[in-house]
Amino acid sequence: MIAGPGQGGDGPDPGPGAGRLGADATPSPGGPVTYAHPLDGVDLRARVQQALEAHLARQREVLAELGDPMDPLVDSVAELLAGGKRLRAAFLYWGWRVLGGSDDDAVVRAASSMEVFQAAALLHDDVMDNSDLRRGRPTAHRAFARAHERYGWNGDPARFGHAAAILAGDLCLNWTDEIFSTSGLPRQALERARPEFDRMRTQLMGGQFLDMLEGALGWGELGYAERLARSRRVIRYKSAKYSVEQPLLIGAHAAGADEATLAALSAYGTGLGEAFQLRDDVLGVFGDPEHTGKPAGDDLREGKLTALVAHTLELADPDDAELVAASLGDPDLDDATVERCRRLIEDSGALARTEEMIAAGARAARESLATAEGLTREGRAALDGLVAICTDRQT
Repeated sequence: MIAGPGQGGDGPDPGPGAGRLGADATPSPGGPVTYAHPLDGVDLRARVQQALEAHLARQREVLAELGDPMDPLVDSVAELLAGGKRLRAAFLYWGWRVLGGSDDDAVVRAASSMEVFQAAALLHDDVMDNSDLRRGRPTAHRAFARAHERYGWNGDPARFGHAAAILAGDLCLNWTDEIFSTSGLPRQALERARPEFDRMRTQLMGGQFLDMLEGALGWGELGYAERLARSRRVIRYKSAKYSVEQPLLIGAHAAGADEATLAALSAYGTGLGEAFQLRDDVLGVFGDPEHTGKPAGDDLREGKLTALVAHTLELADPDDAELVAASLGDPDLDDATVERCRRLIEDSGALARTEEMIAAGARAARESLATAEGLTREGRAALDGLVAICTDRQT
């Protein structure tokens, strides 16, 4: 709630499937033994949350000299960081552990920086998309705007909300660097990882611009192959790389991975990252609002030019394709039209084709993981388990 001022180590793995991780381990089809959840076996989610809470407490002290008005700014970040799947933290953590890195608080702190980076991306993305909800709650810019209205402040509430959310996102970008740099990982590890860390931050901003530009340019008379290629380029640089591949490589670089291992992990991350975002694209049209926290068919209203849409425009009957195309980007799209579009998308075979792409990405990730040598058994199993968690989900 945004208030007004003054208110309230194991050895190298001989191969996939060798050994068990404990009593809670379960077999993964066609792959190694995994935890029921790869983050739970090492209590990673709770440890990341503790690291985030400790950082936010320190930042409240830093901002305290500015007075009570700073509380809502930090609160907006704290709300966002209180939820989420912690997947980006998991990939950095297991990128380190899979090469034999120790399980200590320093790597957990470093991993938590990925969650703060994610928060920055979400805060800015919600402003860019003018989204109303995030995880079932008002987005930060909407909450700030409502506070402006509630307390009768001067100026335009919407403009205030956008500006405040952008500043909250900027704070997160600053904190990402601070948390990573002061995590306690050895200096040499940080130096090895830094180029990939910087590359991730730069490429995400480029990916966000690419997504915005793609929407502005539209697809016009482009053919199916070009539409699909452009949608996959946006996927890669707006989401896939910073969600999976780059956190994983940051951890692996820090642990001193050689070039062959980095190449195998990069291929794993590329395939899984794309599958991860394709699942998001499916959920953006077909997801249950009770699970996604967003209105049904929200991606249609936002006019997102995804692989799912590219498949639909290619496979659907001309009249059906025209209806879907005309519905894209209409913020007033009613539920009945959303449901009709969903039925047309599914009947065209576009949903099935997108599901095939997701399965292919997951398969490619597992195949790349199997080629990597010198990985710890526990780390290999965790990365295998994360494939299913990223692709078989409802949120």
